[in-house]
Amino acid sequence: MLDDLVLMDDRKGLLGEGPCWDEKEGVLYWVDIVKKEIHIFSPEKRSSESIQVREYVGAVVPKESGGFLVALQSGIYSMDTGQQLTLIAKPEETKVNNRFNDGKCDPKGRFWVGTMDMDGTNPSGALYCVDNNYEVNKKIEGVTISNGLAWDVKREVMYFIDTPTRNVYKYTFNLETGDIDNKEIAMHVSQELGFPDGMTIDEEGMLWIALWGGGKVIRCDPNSGSILREISLPVTNVTSCTFGGSRLEELYITTARVGLSAEELENEPYAGGLFRITPGVKGVPSYKFKEGMK
Repeated sequence: MLDDLVLMDDRKGLLGEGPCWDEKEGVLYWVDIVKKEIHIFSPEKRSSESIQVREYVGAVVPKESGGFLVALQSGIYSMDTGQQLTLIAKPEETKVNNRFNDGKCDPKGRFWVGTMDMDGTNPSGALYCVDNNYEVNKKIEGVTISNGLAWDVKREVMYFIDTPTRNVYKYTFNLETGDIDNKEIAMHVSQELGFPDGMTIDEEGMLWIALWGGGKVIRCDPNSGSILREISLPVTNVTSCTFGGSRLEELYITTARVGLSAEELENEPYAGGLFRITPGVKGVPSYKFKEGMK
């Protein structure tokens, strides 16, 4: 299976992140946070388009009505099909050393997105939820590096990663209201594996977690905390992953070049690229933002 790992886009991104599959369009959205770019990759055409934005971009998700929601350093914006930005909210306007990081939509079409201290050392970040009516609510406080999100197949549990803790947390999740409660540690990622970064979930309810500094994606059982599979990449800093393809049988993996020395980059020429593997299990869809729902 490891021979199936394919470099899909030798982007040499500084900080690739936030892959999101658009089932209708058959394309993958992902971002380069540091280069301030949104990428739109078409596996069918084996081509990529890029949108340059003015600030660090932590996450992008498509809207069902067209266009995107975009989390930039200064706040959350709506981007129309002409790439014009409209401000939704600046929930951390006074926190000049923070920026938005990872985010995705829940099964009800709400946009969850978190923040982090620019140095990744202070617990000054938070996790926010943009409701379907564009109301923004803070859900979790005291976050250092807000990262991976996933919802279980029964839509009753939300998983969340605050990277420096090395913990994957789980919360009871109310699909109708978006309320979360009963925080627990689903699993702890050991130091020798690296830091848990972005993640996704498959149709069997197993988590796929990218390991920053670990050069791997791991498949884990969140009920037992056990690691079921490891996928090694020729890149140290693996940032996130999501399922895509016409049958959601392909796992797309983003990576980064930041944090590597010149010598390490010589040994990792594909760092910052977009990879794909067919892992033998299907994923769940990447959800779009839905306007106007209650």
